[in-house]
Parts: sequence; structure tokens; C-alpha cells
Amino acid sequence: MRIGYFVWEYPPRVVNGLGACAENICQAMINKGHDVSVFTMNDGTLKTREVLNGVDVNRPMLVDGSNILPHVLSMEDPRRSGTGIKFFNDVLMYNILSATKFVNELIKKEGYEFDMICAHDWLSAMAGIMIKCETGLPFVFHLNSTEWCRSRGEGSKTVLHVEEAAANAADRVITACYPMYEYLTMHGFDATKINVCWNSVNLAKYDPRKLKEEDIQGLRSRYGVGPGDKMVLFVGRLATVKGIVNLMEAMYKVASEHPEAKLIVLGKGELERTVFELIEELNLGECVKTRFEYVSEAERILHYGASDMVVCPSMYESCNIVSLEAMAMEKPVIIGSKRICSSCDHVIPSGHEQTGILVDGSDSADIAWGINSLLGDTEEAREMGKRGRRQVEKYLTWDKSAEYIVKIYEDVIKEAGRK
Repeated sequence: MRIGYFVWEYPPRVVNGLGACAENICQAMINKGHDVSVFTMNDGTLKTREVLNGVDVNRPMLVDGSNILPHVLSMEDPRRSGTGIKFFNDVLMYNILSATKFVNELIKKEGYEFDMICAHDWLSAMAGIMIKCETGLPFVFHLNSTEWCRSRGEGSKTVLHVEEAAANAADRVITACYPMYEYLTMHGFDATKINVCWNSVNLAKYDPRKLKEEDIQGLRSRYGVGPGDKMVLFVGRLATVKGIVNLMEAMYKVASEHPEAKLIVLGKGELERTVFELIEELNLGECVKTRFEYVSEAERILHYGASDMVVCPSMYESCNIVSLEAMAMEKPVIIGSKRICSSCDHVIPSGHEQTGILVDGSDSADIAWGINSLLGDTEEAREMGKRGRRQVEKYLTWDKSAEYIVKIYEDVIKEAGRK
């Protein structure tokens, strides 16, 4: 197949987990003999077109129309989404320019014959809708999360309309977990269109056997984690929805029962100052260490290897890559699971095959209970980590995901041919 692939982040420009997912799935498709043309955002410093590991990557240069958008779009609507008018401008321009280049340059000028297109989330959905209308190509919409879920009911109406329009225009919708499938069907999305395909992890990269013990001990010592201490790791964006504030409050409870526990917070976000203030207010300086930055993948892997457990106390999480990476690195996980949670599909929370613990990410006491449970039985925690690795090896590799997604794409193309 020749696939037009629209995703707003793609290496080397990676903002969240979506960029890493896109890179891995595209590479897996290339390895299976398919051709992929990616259309993604350009921050102004990247090439407008290049081939990366066999993937044709297109990045149209944007223009700033934010001075005109307030005349056609309410200024309040972008703010409800947690973004500004400039971000909306960039997304809109990216979609329009990508759709234009795809149709007029790749298809009409260069003679590319595409079998289908796919677009990820609302950020690329408009391009998918435009190309579907212009060319009639089969269209698959990857909907990993919704504006209603992300904003907890207070987001942008514009984004909601784009998501609904794309789902209606698409021949098929793919989402990342069964809780999201249930949510979409409950909110009126066509259940006959929706397939679930889990996210995966690169087992060759995320392999604890490739780390050196001296590197692991060196990292632990840099954070002040001693030989008798237990390293609890948080990786991710410092935002309310990620449960970071509740995790800080949970550590106050953990410290009284397990003073050997040391929490390492690795990530950036709008709550950096709040985290810093909570550490001072709750007197957590001895048991919480922070590193407010996004580190390289290699260094993130070393952090997993150095940890004793990984905590992801999100209050909503439709695409949790951290938990998968942790499981691949043989670490037990504590997962927030009260609302939509992609991790709940692949974490086994009880029984002989248990790989982690599910908690209410909005409840600091429940998070503390989860961490204390693993600290109270470190041998069982290590076994959970080993079982987690086996779980990932069996079900959650990018080759398996690519194989399943390609089968869906092929079905969509066949169905389109029969219409």
C-alpha cells in the first residue's frame, strides 16, 4: 500500500507520546513493504521534505494568520482548549497546506497513487476531511483522545466539532484502548466503525539487559538514592491531569511509612513551580528529587533501569506510553485508572500474573496505598516487573500493532472498492 499519514508531531520534532508512536508504526509499515508519506508540523527550522529511514516526510512551512483569525473565530474558544490563537493558527495552516501539497503536488504533479490516508486526532483531522472530499480516498481516523476527556467537559467547541466531523467522514476509526471505545460509543460515535489497537513499545531499545550496572548505580547516586533506598520514578508532563499534585501529597504519606522511598520526578510542565512549592510545604526535600526537563530517550531508558517502580497516577490517560516502556524495562507500575485509561488494558492488577497496581489518580491516599503495597513486598514487586516484560513481548510490539493496523487499512480499501 501507499499511505498518506497525517500526524502533527514526528521526529525530530516530538512533543508527546504520539510522535514516538508515529515513528515506530511508520517504520514497522516500511519494514513490511508499504510506502508511507508523512505530513507533519514544521517549527520553521526543519526541511520541508526529506526521507527518514525510508519514510517520505513532508513539513510545509507555516505562515502566521493569528492576526486575522480573531475576526473569524472566537478568542475564547482556543483558551478553553488550554491553547492560544497562535497555536490554533499553526494547526489550521498545517492542515490546509498539507492537504494542498498532498493533492496538488504529490498526486496531481508527481503522480503518486495513494491507496488511502489516515489522520491522528483533531490536530490532523481537518486535512483528512479535506482530502477525503477532494479525492474520495479511503480515510481512517486515529482518535486517541477527545477534547471532552482532555478538558474534563470544559474544552473547545471547535475541537469537538472537528473530532465529530472527522469521525463521520472517516471510513474507520481506530482508538488506543477499550475504555475509549466504550466512551466513544456511549457519546454517539458509530460503533460499527471503531476498532481498538493498543500502543506498543520497541523491545530492542527498551531492554534492561543492555544497561550497565555501573551506569545504573551512578544515576541513583546522583539523585541521592542509597543502597538501601527504593527509587520511585515519575516520567511525564507536569500537568493536573497527570496527577502530579496528588502524587506529591501521596509521598507525604509514603515517607512516614517507608522513609527509604525516594521519588524522582522527571519532566516539564506548567506545574513545575507548584511541585517545587509542595516539596517545601510538605517537607519532602529528602524523599523527592526533581529534574524539570525532557531528557533523551537513552537517558529516559536509564532512569527506568535505575528505578524500582514507576508511577503514572493520571486522572485521564488515553495513550500511556510510559507504562509500556516501564513494563518493557521489567518494572512494576502504579497506574491511575479511575477514568479512561489505556494502561488498564495491558496492566494485570491482580492474581498470579499481576504486573502492577491500579489506583485512583485523583486520591492521594490511594496513590500512597499503591506505592506502599509495592514497597511492602519488594520481591513480589520484582516478579511483577518480570511478568510485565513477558506481557509486552507477547502482545505489545510495534510489529504486532503494524500487522493489525495494516489489516484494518486493507479492509477499508477493499470496502471502498466495493462501493
